[in-house]
Amino acid sequence: MKTPLWFPQSFFARTLWLVLVVVLFSKALTLVYLMMNEDVLVDRQYSHGAALTLRAYWAADPADRGHIAAAATLEQVAAEQVPPTEQHWPYSEIFLRQMQAELGPDTEVRVRVKSPPALWVRAPSLGDGWTKVPLYPHPLRGQKIWSVLGWFLGIGLLSTAAAWIFVRQLSAPLKRLVFAARQLGQGRSVRLPVSDTPSEMTEVYRAFNQMAEDVEQAARERELMLAGVSHDLRTPLTRLRLSLELLDSDSELTEDMVRDIEDMDAILDQFLAFIRDGRDEKLETTDLGELICEVVAPYNQQQERVRLCLEAVPPFPLRRISIKRLLANLLENALRYGGHGVEVAAYVSGDHSAPYVVLSVLDRGPGIDPAERGELFNPFIRGDRARGGKGSGLGLAIVKRIAALHGGSVELRNRSGGGLEARICLPLGLLLPRDAV
Repeated sequence: MKTPLWFPQSFFARTLWLVLVVVLFSKALTLVYLMMNEDVLVDRQYSHGAALTLRAYWAADPADRGHIAAAATLEQVAAEQVPPTEQHWPYSEIFLRQMQAELGPDTEVRVRVKSPPALWVRAPSLGDGWTKVPLYPHPLRGQKIWSVLGWFLGIGLLSTAAAWIFVRQLSAPLKRLVFAARQLGQGRSVRLPVSDTPSEMTEVYRAFNQMAEDVEQAARERELMLAGVSHDLRTPLTRLRLSLELLDSDSELTEDMVRDIEDMDAILDQFLAFIRDGRDEKLETTDLGELICEVVAPYNQQQERVRLCLEAVPPFPLRRISIKRLLANLLENALRYGGHGVEVAAYVSGDHSAPYVVLSVLDRGPGIDPAERGELFNPFIRGDRARGGKGSGLGLAIVKRIAALHGGSVELRNRSGGGLEARICLPLGLLLPRDAV
C-alpha cells in the first residue's frame, strides 16, 4: 500500500506524530470521562452543603446551636471517639480538599462509609472539637470505583492499540529489509521499493538494491567465466585422450597421461556442478531410501563396497538430481580416503513437532583435525594434510550448497575407532531444529 502524501515521510516525524497522537488521545478520553462523571460533581456539591451547614452551626449563638444540630442531625464528638478515616480514592481526597477550601486549610476530615456512614470534621478556624455530619449513602453508592478503573483501562487499551499500529508502521520497512536480505542470501533475485518508504530508509533501500544488482552481476560473470573455461578445456582434453588411445604404445607413461586427462575431466565436471547448484531444479516428493539405493548400486556391482543401513523414511520434497550429486560426492570422498568400511545410513530424528532426516556417509579412513573442519566446506579448500590432495576442492562446497538449498545442514565428525562421518540433516517440516547437529 502506497504511503499517502499527508503521512510523515521520516522516522523522526512519524515518531513525533506517534507520541502526540497517543498523548492527545489519552487526554481527550480523560476529559470525556471527567465531563461525563456526575459522581465527582455530586461529591463536590455534597461537601459544599456539609461545609455550609457547619459554618451556620458555628456562626449561630451557642443557645441556638442545639436546635441547628437537631435539625441538621449534627453531633459533637469527643476526640477519642472519632474513628480513623477510610481511604476511598478519589472521593476521600475530594471531601478533604473541598472542606479545607471552605473551612480553612487546617481543617481535618475523616470519612467512614461503613455503618453508620458519616463525616467527622474539625475546623479550628470556626470552633473547637469534632462535629459528626451524617453521610447519606446515595452519593457514595453511585461512585463506583470500577467505572473509574474501567475508563482508565479502556484509555490504556486504546492508547496501546494506537501505539501498536504506529510502531508497526515504523518497523515494517526494517522487517521488509530483513526479509529481502534473507532472500538474497538464498540466491533469489529481490528488489525493494523506494517509493513508499520513510526518507531515512530510501537511501538504505537504494543501497541494498545496488548491492543486490552487483552481487547478481558478479555471480553471472563468475558462472559465465567458469562455464567458458570448462567448455573450452573439454575440447582439447577430448582430442588428447583420443590421440593417446590411437597410439600403439602400451607404455606406463601413456596410461598415466590418460588417468591425468580423466582427472582433469572430472575436475571440470565438478566446476560445472558447482555452477549449476540445482537451484532451478523443481522439488519432487521422493523416497530417499530408493534414491540412495539408486546412487549406491553402481558402486556395488562387482562387490559390496558400500554397506546400507537404511530405516523407514517418509517421502518428502527433494531435488532428485541435486541429492544424487550430494551423495555421490560424499561416497567418492569416502571410497577414495576410507577405502573400506564405507556405510550409508538414513533415519528420522527429532521430536514429532520438528522431525528431520539424517543422512550419514561413514568410512574408516583417517580423520580430520577439528580445527580444519569448518574450512573444508569453502570452495577450493582441501584437507591435504588429513586425507590426501587430489580433486578440485569443490566436493564438500557443493554438498554444503545442496544441503542449504533444502534448508538443511552438513557436519563432519571424527568417529571413535578411526574414520569420518559426513552427516546431512534435512528438515521434514519447515524448519530444522537447532539441535539437529
